[in-house]
Amino acid sequence: MKLNKIERLYTDNINKYGIDSRAVGWNSKDSQNLRFQKLLYVIQDKSLPFTINELGCGYGELYKYLQNNKFNFSSFYGYDISQAMLDAFRKYINDTQRIELFKKSEIQTHADYTITSGIFNTLCGIDRSEWSQHIKETLLNMFKYSDKGMAFNLLTSYVDYKDDNLFYANPGEYIDFCKKELSSKVNLYHDYDLYEWTLIVLK
Repeated sequence: MKLNKIERLYTDNINKYGIDSRAVGWNSKDSQNLRFQKLLYVIQDKSLPFTINELGCGYGELYKYLQNNKFNFSSFYGYDISQAMLDAFRKYINDTQRIELFKKSEIQTHADYTITSGIFNTLCGIDRSEWSQHIKETLLNMFKYSDKGMAFNLLTSYVDYKDDNLFYANPGEYIDFCKKELSSKVNLYHDYDLYEWTLIVLK
């Protein structure tokens, strides 16, 4: 799938907002950190060494969160379709020894865990059924390169109002997909104060 419009959106955002949660579509750093907290439930013991992929790494805020919260990661592989985001990542993060960055929309490095946050929310005019298929293909790619597990989030379909430009998903559909196509070890988190849910899939 061509992601040119989405790439332009995030490139424009980082040029407009700089190192700011709004550049990656979140209205506050607190909500961004809450998402990271839920996604990182996939890592059951942060004191043990691990490697991690992030698809849609943006300017590096997840990396900063891992550092600040003393997660014991040895390698971080960041993927983004926006070169401007990757350039901002390099400027924002000084710890370059553990980082490899890739301008790609698919994972190609094996790691213990793969995480993505928010990359499935914005449609940019793409047909919803086509986008749903893209999400599922992306999840297959993420799981293939995850040696221990993966985590992702989506806006929930259980809302009173829907923005036509955003993609909302029924968690049941994705639980069913993950259980059938990926693993029986699936955990859903739909109990926090954001209009979304987080799904963790373990190997």
